Amino acid sequence: MSEEKSSFRKVNQMLGAQPNFGPFPADQLLPWIAIAMLSYWICKLLLGLNWVWTGIIMAWGISSWWVLTGSKAWRFLSKFLPVPTWSRGFALYQRVTVRTKARK
Repeated sequence: MSEEKSSFRKVNQMLGAQPNFGPFPADQLLPWIAIAMLSYWICKLLLGLNWVWTGIIMAWGISSWWVLTGSKAWRFLSKFLPVPTWSRGFALYQRVTVRTKARK
């Protein structure tokens, strides 16, 4: 073998790849279903709009979510996690076990 080739050989080409459901990323499916159900509930049942407006609002919500999160959803969603509060505390040391006198 020539020295130009890498010493490592990729066995499984799917290692490190993002799972897809057809052309769509698999991690987007659950939020899309939630957006579709919520827009159906608000537009069709609550406001009584027709299917055209319900579909338009559903497509708008799904496309907005896809643009915001993209293939790296953690970049957008991690902004909503609370930052931990660090504080320095002092406590008096207390033994857990009781020390008894040694028997003679």
